[in-house]
Amino acid sequence: MTGGNGKNFVEIAKSVKPAVVNIAASRSGKSGDGPHGSPLEDPFFRKFFGDEFFKRDRDTPQREPKERGQGSGVIVESNGLIVTNNHVVNKADDIRVFLSDKREFKGKLIGTDAKTDIAIVKIEATGLPTIPWADSDQLEVGEYVLAVGSPFGLTQTVTMGIVSAVGRASMGIAEYEDFIQTDAAINPGNSGGALVNVRGELVGINTAIFSQSGGNMGIG
Repeated sequence: MTGGNGKNFVEIAKSVKPAVVNIAASRSGKSGDGPHGSPLEDPFFRKFFGDEFFKRDRDTPQREPKERGQGSGVIVESNGLIVTNNHVVNKADDIRVFLSDKREFKGKLIGTDAKTDIAIVKIEATGLPTIPWADSDQLEVGEYVLAVGSPFGLTQTVTMGIVSAVGRASMGIAEYEDFIQTDAAINPGNSGGALVNVRGELVGINTAIFSQSGGNMGIG
């Protein structure tokens, strides 16, 4: 099966997968960080990603509990700049980035924008594969798209669907909303991963699923 430009989906997947990373973030579970103690504890994100997505480490009473979460990211500059979701890395004490070639790097949070739920993470590496940007304003309903990420920690997972809607807002996900809706399967761990068109260009960052169970229900 081929995309609209004659490029088959196998070729598209091969071209974009190396630029999609797995991100593991953790922080100390201190009280007083907000009404829910931690962004990883926020019931809003639990609604979208499910309780199983978040893990608590309470090894001993003497240790401070750790909040752990995982997600995905997209390398957009060969010098190690990675785009992900703000809720994946917000207030994290430690960010670990795992590349498709199995290398692991410590990530540094460069900037965040809670209003759009976007964050930039930097790793110390060069010559990395990237995904070129597309003009998402040109995206049309019915176009094929691929979602790439690490659902449930299963790295380099690719799913296919179509653009179901554009300009989706009033979802209660972020302060500023202009979402692309797709029926490509998106599950916990896809957050921060790539949504690409049939030319292998980045049209969006996978942010949330609309689900009562925490698993994919056909809306991303």
